Amino acid sequence: MVASPRFQRWAAGFPLTRGIARRNTRQLFDLCAGFVYAQILAACIRLNLFAILAEGPATDEALARRLGLPPERARTLLRGAASLGLLRALPGGRYALADLGAAVLGNPGIGAMVEHHALLYADLSDPVALLRGEGGRTRLSSYWPYAGGDPVEPGAAAPYGALMGTSQAMIAGDILDACDVTGIGHLMDVGGGEGAFIEAAAARLPDRRLTLFDLPSVAERARARLGAAGLSGRITCHGGDFHDGLPPGADAISLVRVVHDHDDGPALGLLRAVHAALPPGGRLILAEPMAGTPGAEPVGDAYFGFYLLAMGSGRPRTAAELEAMLRAAGFASVRERRTRRPLLARVLLAHKSGTEAS
Repeated sequence: MVASPRFQRWAAGFPLTRGIARRNTRQLFDLCAGFVYAQILAACIRLNLFAILAEGPATDEALARRLGLPPERARTLLRGAASLGLLRALPGGRYALADLGAAVLGNPGIGAMVEHHALLYADLSDPVALLRGEGGRTRLSSYWPYAGGDPVEPGAAAPYGALMGTSQAMIAGDILDACDVTGIGHLMDVGGGEGAFIEAAAARLPDRRLTLFDLPSVAERARARLGAAGLSGRITCHGGDFHDGLPPGADAISLVRVVHDHDDGPALGLLRAVHAALPPGGRLILAEPMAGTPGAEPVGDAYFGFYLLAMGSGRPRTAAELEAMLRAAGFASVRERRTRRPLLARVLLAHKSGTEAS
């Protein structure tokens, strides 16, 4: 009945159903137009529009000159950005930064991800071929070489290491706030990239041992970046492959946006390696966006589902699926810790038997 054009016309005019019909029409159009909306955001970022308006409101003519755009095309961008809540239209043809635009400006990781999405858009140009596995090697699988099991050379690690750093920095505080880290004596961040999370943890764990573990070429980049930040004396960077086991000694291990990058077999192998490396009573902090998150289902199920499909490895999992994997890996207790922004990351805290969970 809802699919009938006749019913749709009737529902759009009938007072009791008019509001629902209009909301559905808008939602359906947003699904069709989402790519255009994303490209408006990309244009704002590339033209540095948000930083310009952070200086204060400006007229469309002044903005056109600063953006290097013809006036009418600048107005097209400004009106589009205002319609999406990125800018605010003011009287007299002036525009100001709105809350969403300010949020993008204040989180460099968002801009980095928007730029990165050019690869994803290319891989999704034929979504059916991607689902059927008929499109050949994707651009994202080349960007993340470890996803396909390829060796990661230093040059290949640079782009994705920087992207991982910006995305981890956005959520590090949320994860650390969700877990009581005061009792940790030695934290090892596995798959830590260039060290954004372990650097944030260092501020919470003064005088504690800290280790970053990642592939050798990535760990080398982390060593250089953390050294430049004055943390080389506090954080040890260890290069290796978790398939060969993890170094022992840490009483807490973190996996931040790592498990969902791996298919079920390697993901379970990673969790078993973590369990083996921990002492009795040791804890694992597992943090990542999860499928089925209430109010954020399109993020965990749609966005990450297709992103990881294009990447060629991994899948988003529900908290229940991850808990089952953690128990299969040997962990005695698993509890979820609430985060401020579960859309970006939820946290599971798992303990190895030998002590009561805190």
